[in-house]
Amino acid sequence: MAPLEQYLMPDRPAEIALSRSAAPESISRDAEVMVLGRHGYETAVKGKNGFVCMVERSWTAGIDDPGFWDPKIRGAICLNPPAARTVLPITLKKTELVLAGRSKAQMSEGIKDAFDKKELPPLESGSMSYMMSRQAYLGDSAGHWHPHLMFFAPETDAVTWGADLPGSPILTFGYSQDRLTVFLIPVPKWSDGTADAQ
Repeated sequence: MAPLEQYLMPDRPAEIALSRSAAPESISRDAEVMVLGRHGYETAVKGKNGFVCMVERSWTAGIDDPGFWDPKIRGAICLNPPAARTVLPITLKKTELVLAGRSKAQMSEGIKDAFDKKELPPLESGSMSYMMSRQAYLGDSAGHWHPHLMFFAPETDAVTWGADLPGSPILTFGYSQDRLTVFLIPVPKWSDGTADAQ
């Protein structure tokens, strides 16, 4: 892991703005906003609609992702209420373990233990998120990628959703440590209403 300072955004209002840019303003304006501090994520703005917007860091990626420790990654995300209740706790637990100095392997084992001990809740049906910020940066290979929605499901076969097939708009990735399959659906516009020209 790089020094923590490289993962922190120097300007709290900028992190709040980037967090809110994950979803259309009609959603994000009333969302809770969490920002990363020295001791983990903390609530910077109280919400009213059950959504939670934040900027994820690199360690939310899969354990084998080459960008796992990339301090440049800024994944602006806005989770709907079911995901805020059942997916967000995984991110918060990972962050807790990373900031405690755990290695990737130790973090992965810590997540497994937390699930086994039922310290992390089972996935709630209907969990999804918005990742529609044109300012977000998802790593050297993906860059500013495309605006997209993510739907979370228990580990499953992508084919049952018609995902990852030629011509299908649905992409998937699986995080066995998180006990999730994530379905990504690119959308044509960024959260500010401008077209995705990539």
